[in-house]
Amino acid sequence: MLNVSDEIEKILASVNDPEIPVLSIMDMGIVREVDQVEGVYNISITPTYSGCPAMDTIGDDLIAAFKQEGLKASIKLVLAPAWTTDWITEKGRKDLEEYGIAAPRSAEVDKAALLGEANTIKCSNCGSLNTKMVSRFGSTACKALFQCKECHEPFDYFKCL
Repeated sequence: MLNVSDEIEKILASVNDPEIPVLSIMDMGIVREVDQVEGVYNISITPTYSGCPAMDTIGDDLIAAFKQEGLKASIKLVLAPAWTTDWITEKGRKDLEEYGIAAPRSAEVDKAALLGEANTIKCSNCGSLNTKMVSRFGSTACKALFQCKECHEPFDYFKCL
């Protein structure tokens, strides 16, 4: 949990992930640190994976959100420790499911599902576990594409990282 004022937390939470617009960057857990030096809020963010193309947009959106409130901000990209799906908040996991993306599970469940060894990924449309992986890569590199064998609908699964 960040040690910031309610006002700053509200600004941070107003910025959504451009690839998953239902999630704020706070729910994604990519904001690592915020400090203020000489009137500038220095915001450290960690990409969900190295080379994530959304980070530039997120940085620009953060600067714009702070500017809209009359505040200055700078962005620092932090690569270590590496981001993990463990940092997604419970609210974020719930929002993912409601949006139609199966939330990440444990590393063991993820590995079994991605290797086709077990049907452990729940369909985000009907809730069935009778699902199959269509592709290890979905709409973004951090997601896999699954299909439900019951309702036949495709859905993304946010891979455990």
